[in-house]
Amino acid sequence: MSLEVDVVIQRTTRRITAHFATGAGITALFGPSGAGKSSVIEAIAGLLRPVAGRIVLDGDVLFDVAQGLDRKPEARGCGVVFQDLRLFPHRSVRDNLLYGWRLASPDRRFLTLDDACVFLGIASLLDRRPRTLSGGEAQRVAIGRALLSGPRLLLLDEPLSSLDAARREEIMGVIERIRDDLRLPMVLVSHRADEVERLADSVVALGD
Repeated sequence: MSLEVDVVIQRTTRRITAHFATGAGITALFGPSGAGKSSVIEAIAGLLRPVAGRIVLDGDVLFDVAQGLDRKPEARGCGVVFQDLRLFPHRSVRDNLLYGWRLASPDRRFLTLDDACVFLGIASLLDRRPRTLSGGEAQRVAIGRALLSGPRLLLLDEPLSSLDAARREEIMGVIERIRDDLRLPMVLVSHRADEVERLADSVVALGD
């Protein structure tokens, strides 16, 4: 896997520049709050349009201002786990997971619902609603939904920031298993040096 990002992103009060190339494993976007890490994740996913530059995944151009090319998010092959999770509160865990599965074309699916439940240990949660889940349970469901979308790249926006120490350890273990067992490349946003030191194979520093 190869990912090339060379973009300029204009936010309301600042301009963010990101220029990096990376490969397999976990790439951490590291820096202080407000450095633009989440904006870069959104740009890769197609949820935020840069004002300049290009994004290329495995030789496939996802975004290029010069070419006037901007692939829709669902056509990029990126699974996203948001900082606020964005689970559908009115749907069961099963329906949240199946939403991800239905987003994937059949040729991109590499997990079934049963596979994801076993891998993440969430089979007992299928009939529950997101509001009844603990932080760690909800995070595993959000990761499961992203995995079931059949991504070629997983984007994780501060997946550990709202968890206590025990749940952080649990989810870091999940991330390591995705890297080691599923061999799925990831871009991870973090502002914590200990998370980056443990999880990252390469680091991109953003901010001053």
